Amino acid sequence: MSVVSYQLEGDIGIIRLNNPPVNALSHALRLGIQDAVAQAQNDASLALVLICQGRTFIAGADISEFGKAPMLPSLPGLLDIIEASTKPIIAAIHGTALGGGLETALACHYRCALSSAKVGLPEVKLGLLPGAGGTQRVPRLAGVKAAVDLITTGTPISATKALNIGLIDKMLEGDLLSGALDFAKEVIAQGAVLKKVSDIDVDKTGISADFFTECRAHLSKRFRQQQAPQRIVECIEASISKSFEEGLKVERRLFVECMQSTQSAALRHLFFAERLSSKIKGLAKDTPLKDIKRVGIIGGGTMGGGIAMNFVNVGIPVTLLEINDQALQRGKDIIAKNYATTVKKGKLTTALAVQRQALITGTTDYNDLADMDLVIEAVFENLAIKKQVFAKLDSVCKPGAILASNTSYQDVNLIAESTSRPQDVIGLHFFSPANVMKLLEIVRGDKTSEQVLATSMVMAKTIKKIPALSRVCYGFIGNRMLRQYAREAQLCLLEGSTPEAIDTVMQNFGMAMGPLAVGDLAGIDIGYKAREGLTDVEKGDVRTYCIADALYEMGRLGQKTGAGYYRYDAQTRQRIADPIVLEVIEAQAKQRGVERKAINDDTILARLTFALINEGFKILEEGIAQRASDIDVVYAFGYGFPAFRGGPMFYAESLGLEKIYQTICQFGETYGEEFWQPASLLKQLVAEGKTLTEWTNR
Repeated sequence: MSVVSYQLEGDIGIIRLNNPPVNALSHALRLGIQDAVAQAQNDASLALVLICQGRTFIAGADISEFGKAPMLPSLPGLLDIIEASTKPIIAAIHGTALGGGLETALACHYRCALSSAKVGLPEVKLGLLPGAGGTQRVPRLAGVKAAVDLITTGTPISATKALNIGLIDKMLEGDLLSGALDFAKEVIAQGAVLKKVSDIDVDKTGISADFFTECRAHLSKRFRQQQAPQRIVECIEASISKSFEEGLKVERRLFVECMQSTQSAALRHLFFAERLSSKIKGLAKDTPLKDIKRVGIIGGGTMGGGIAMNFVNVGIPVTLLEINDQALQRGKDIIAKNYATTVKKGKLTTALAVQRQALITGTTDYNDLADMDLVIEAVFENLAIKKQVFAKLDSVCKPGAILASNTSYQDVNLIAESTSRPQDVIGLHFFSPANVMKLLEIVRGDKTSEQVLATSMVMAKTIKKIPALSRVCYGFIGNRMLRQYAREAQLCLLEGSTPEAIDTVMQNFGMAMGPLAVGDLAGIDIGYKAREGLTDVEKGDVRTYCIADALYEMGRLGQKTGAGYYRYDAQTRQRIADPIVLEVIEAQAKQRGVERKAINDDTILARLTFALINEGFKILEEGIAQRASDIDVVYAFGYGFPAFRGGPMFYAESLGLEKIYQTICQFGETYGEEFWQPASLLKQLVAEGKTLTEWTNR
């Protein structure tokens, strides 16, 4: 079947698009629209309706064409043809009109939409800007301020808002085609006027001389180091200062610059990596799934409560188990506070918050978990306690129930051994705060069944998480790598740096927070208590944690005590450099026989990021992660690694693997081979002149 069809209904021509699943702007679709518009110029039609079959209007570009040579008609060329039609074209929108889809609608002479529809220009999320007139047409319809907000955030807006700001002309209820045909008849009755957006002058009312300067300053803080938002502002500024045609030239030039940038390459890499991470190699697509209708959660603390919210937010009832009624109430209060915050921000109605909380049932009796389809343990990180919990679950849960641990580093295989059903045991590592963070690290035990794996992947998507699969090792993918990152932060401190110097370097790199500020936020006691359960061999070199331990012993646990690596203002929580910490560092260095010397920013950055990268290579060679891009997903969505750098493994490729290898060898000579041994896989790829992508696709 053709992806585009055209037919006359009375004196209205109907152009129907049907390119499942989202009517993406493929070459075939573009060509079909071009032919239909050309045909309509010579028939009896007085107006045309552009409408899509299926669940949505054009939802954007065809991602299968990314990186390929463009084929005519290009999208900008097609939109010129649409706007030049001698007969008015009405875009009829349902579902989502995104990116090139919205740009197509904007090139039409009129736009109508169902009230349930959404429109947006999300290109900025791929390090791009709208490249088919979006930055020039939106300001002409909606005004400059609305255009800046819509295009720099990339967040879709409702049809109601789109109507209010002028992006659409009419809101429809009921049947889209009937409503669109009625609107077309109105247009015809009013003289079939060709309302070309390109002919509209941008309204400059309220736009001060400093408006764009202020925009750039605001965006530089909000989207640190990201290039696309700044270029979008330049395009919108051109919509005011230049003709439509000249503005399009600016947009096209800056679009090409963005497309060729390393930032866009990184963000596009993550776009595909996110979609690939839910696919398990070797797992049959028709693997049967378990039905998850009721979920039990053990532990009502911050983590357990956050996990519960994920399920009730999608309508899955939760039974929350705690050790006693007091602890249970405390857990419910945490959940209530979280929902209250969301309501206060205007992201949720009070009624919906109450409705969701009503789906949570509290209990102190394990027997109330007997009929659960999935039970997630979220108790303290202690293997003995976790094994006791799973032994209890084994005795009360129904056959086939999935038994999951939210552990962040414990051995899932040892936990599974405490049950008679290791095939039903899996690790589901949520990230804090669990109701906010997108990543879900799914840990596959040696005996975890394929059915449990497949169900967990689908469940992750159901609760709007991004899953990444890991095999069992200490810390799995994320925390195992984080340990090396933290190691270098501690060693840099000991050898001559300061907390603020290290954190500034990593924030300038693009991390939301530096490693020591993160340590204060999480609590220095967390790492201390985790180390308590380890042998001296497992703890590693004392130099990698002696400063943290010294701060712990002083009662400096981070933000919770008002002091850690920094002091914190009691009212504002603002962190302040503290001379006492430098005294602690210098004392520890002296005790360990370390001579402190200044460390430059480039060295700090390389030591911290290359430690991550090298461990990532080890994880790959051991088969802990399925693919390099999964590691990037873990770090971008779970650890705040700057998305515009693509994740640590993509970043390694962008720098060049030989450079990484040579630097690690140099670090071994300078800082000690006990810390710096290049991963075998890294060494192999450099020797063979291969990339990570080639290795992954071998």
